[in-house]
Amino acid sequence: MMDAIRNILNMIWSVMQTMTFMDIIDIILMSYLMYLLIKIIRETRANQLIKGIIIVVAAYFISTAVGLKSISYIVKSILDVGLLAILIMFQPEIRRALEKAGRTKIGPNLFNLSGSSDELTSAWNNAIEEICDSCVDLSASKTGALIVIERQTRLGEQIENGTIINAKPSKELFGNIFFPNTPLHDGAVIIRDGIILAAACFLPKPQKEEAIPKRLGSRHRAAIGMSENSDAVIIVVSEETGQISIAENGSLKRDFTRFMLNEYLHEAIFPKPQEPKIPLAAKLRSRSKGDDKK
Repeated sequence: MMDAIRNILNMIWSVMQTMTFMDIIDIILMSYLMYLLIKIIRETRANQLIKGIIIVVAAYFISTAVGLKSISYIVKSILDVGLLAILIMFQPEIRRALEKAGRTKIGPNLFNLSGSSDELTSAWNNAIEEICDSCVDLSASKTGALIVIERQTRLGEQIENGTIINAKPSKELFGNIFFPNTPLHDGAVIIRDGIILAAACFLPKPQKEEAIPKRLGSRHRAAIGMSENSDAVIIVVSEETGQISIAENGSLKRDFTRFMLNEYLHEAIFPKPQEPKIPLAAKLRSRSKGDDKK
């Protein structure tokens, strides 16, 4: 037993002696990628699938070590096609991970590429005010509504299955679209660059539908599904309670007032620039200069 432990320690020491600086960087990057992978699959059905794969791999090593040839052969056959099976089973999770990687911000307000900055700012400010006013009115009358605010991820697939409107947002227009039993009320409105681009758009189903409370209706589920597949901000008005909710990044926040909704949308559409971090040494120098002046 001691010889086995000594051999393992010697192997670890020999590996450490041959490590270079790039090897350390490689290990750090690989660890970070594994952390991101675990973070993505946590609390999804992929979590259960990975547990199953670990059990199969453990069964292979145990059966091989014990000498169970039949079980070892069967498990090895399963592992031979394991990569293809993983791609098929994890297809939604892989797609979601790639979409998240594609949302990396290269520059500020990357989703505002059409028109000048001042025009877009004005259009979004007007859209936010009209959205807030409309949601308050729809909430008061308990009229269901689903409003999608596009950001970096383009929603062309959802826009294609809807009706193109391309109109300036207004309280009256929202009221007409979501009025019960009208041709466009059953679906979502998609807003791009402060303009209502399309209505009656169908949104994808959520990936974790079984984990969503049953009391939530189809609009809330569609909002969560859209937020899982994009970086869009989705506003939902419940026709049962009149409650205003927002779905973003796969989660649902509820019970918004007009003020809260206005603040949330401004922060989501016009993100505040991060203040540059001042090094500690610079802070100490500035403090010492201030003390010298005293």
